[in-house]
Amino acid sequence: MILLDKFYIDGTWVTPLVESKFPIKNPASDSVIGTVTLGAAADVDRAVAAASRAFASFSLTSKEERLELLRKLRNILEARNEEMARAISQEMGAPITMARNEQAACGSGYADDFLKVLEEFEACEALGNGDEIRREPIGVCGLITPWNWPLNQIALKVLPALAAGCTCVLKPSEHTPLSAALFAEMVHEAGYPAGVFNLVYGDGPEVGAALSRHPDIAFMSFTGSTRAGTLVSKDSAETVKRVALELGGKSPNLLFADCDLETRVRASVHGCFHNTGQTCTAPTRLLVERSCYDRVVAMATEIAEGQEIGDPAQEGAHIGPLFDQIQYDRVQQMISVGLEEGARLIAGGLGKPEGLEQGWFAKPTVFADVTNQMRIAREEIFGPVLVIIPFETEEEAISIANDTDYGLCAYVQTGSAARASRVAGALRAGAVVINGQGRGYGSPTGGYKQSGIGREGGALGLEEYYEVKVVPSLDRLKAEGHFSKP
Repeated sequence: MILLDKFYIDGTWVTPLVESKFPIKNPASDSVIGTVTLGAAADVDRAVAAASRAFASFSLTSKEERLELLRKLRNILEARNEEMARAISQEMGAPITMARNEQAACGSGYADDFLKVLEEFEACEALGNGDEIRREPIGVCGLITPWNWPLNQIALKVLPALAAGCTCVLKPSEHTPLSAALFAEMVHEAGYPAGVFNLVYGDGPEVGAALSRHPDIAFMSFTGSTRAGTLVSKDSAETVKRVALELGGKSPNLLFADCDLETRVRASVHGCFHNTGQTCTAPTRLLVERSCYDRVVAMATEIAEGQEIGDPAQEGAHIGPLFDQIQYDRVQQMISVGLEEGARLIAGGLGKPEGLEQGWFAKPTVFADVTNQMRIAREEIFGPVLVIIPFETEEEAISIANDTDYGLCAYVQTGSAARASRVAGALRAGAVVINGQGRGYGSPTGGYKQSGIGREGGALGLEEYYEVKVVPSLDRLKAEGHFSKP
């Protein structure tokens, strides 16, 4: 049994002030593989105090010093990639091949990105009016990350915070503490000064709220559900701190008849099922031009029925289980809703796949003849459930795509470059993927509307961790005789 009973605070592993055990489960078997001790507000106070002390000196480090530390951390992330992959696969059910190549590999991938961004970053910028902009580390940062891409979101928050000269307190999901513990070990191994990075396990109502309300935290960065993100915003408002949110999505995927149907339909269905549908940017609404609708429905049925499902410990391109019973029950409920709403079930459905009754495996499910007013088209299901909606014209497709509370990502499949450009410009989303070509490391991610506030990744992601100060140009003031001494 795995026992995580210490928090990483001020450069060492410390005993929590309150004893509160929480089970760590393997979703493929629903078996308890360990326990993690959850923290309390007093543990957050200790961590923030350590981060505040460390900020006084770490915020003054040179860019070269921070680059060297980040290079060390990047190399450790790469060297321990397999260890990280196995932890993620075990705690949240990602198949090991995908966990290795995507879930864990993003750590060194984002480190490479932020190294490049920091190398090119200039803290001072001259304005045309003679003033000067200075970018300074914002302060102590509270970072809250989810369970579905645990290292991905840790990397997108912690790495730019450290690169900017900030200090931080991380609260990972209490459901996926193994990857967070490994990451803390790596930060320590890289040689970051005590207090720069701190880790406190806990739930949202206790530790998450304590971070958001803490007067000594200058910036909160949260990734998770829209519901939880609104709570972080409300709690943070008490101390008027900056907040960045990366929240839910119901991403439209516009498929036009002039695209390579065989390739793009297959990629669209598998894209929805990737990570067992537990990705906020998943293309879960497939909007299909009427002239090819019947053909696409038939293709989607065949592809979904051929989707492999299996043990996440085994190598391969299969998908694994849903994360836990709560998520499984949610997906089952929404499949029932789709049936009640009159959508046509063409693949999958209720219950578990044959031979996978243990654990939280769900059938890859596809509904056709869906309207955008149905709940299954409007609510984030967060499981392997695809809905197919027909459209007649390009204008109607754009209207349906934008008729959502969310705006995290959108997808366009077309053989026309002019249409791709035109439609991408009309979609209200933080990113648009065209014919399978999406953003890479170095591009920002974030959403419109209820999908969030702010951006992560790349130069814009780094800038989230700076405050901006304006001062007159000292060279101009010297030339104008404002100083009696050099």
